[in-house]
Amino acid sequence: VQLQASGGGLVQSGGSLRLSCAASGSFFNINNMAWYRQAPGKHRELVARITTTGLTIYKDSVKGRFTLSRDNANNTIYLQMNSLKPEDTALYLCNAEIVIISLGSYWGQGTLVTVSS
Repeated sequence: VQLQASGGGLVQSGGSLRLSCAASGSFFNINNMAWYRQAPGKHRELVARITTTGLTIYKDSVKGRFTLSRDNANNTIYLQMNSLKPEDTALYLCNAEIVIISLGSYWGQGTLVTVSS
């Protein structure tokens, strides 16, 4: 199983980026999918999570600015990030709960988001 993340980059404060994370490989099904982020010297934190039915939760500081969506047919999630702030700068990591023989948690390689002031 692989999680391929893409869409990061350098953007000015107030700008937008769209992250994608696609799962591939052999598996039975995918449960929750999520984006985490980790800034230098800080702990990894949950940004947003989405269930198979599209229910979402967000970190308080990104509510109203970030939108997480899911394409179940293509095993892909998208994180639309608007009104980006310098404090959003981090390595963004995709996570998925995937059932192969049993349920496991899988991580992608991450995509770097840098927001300049």
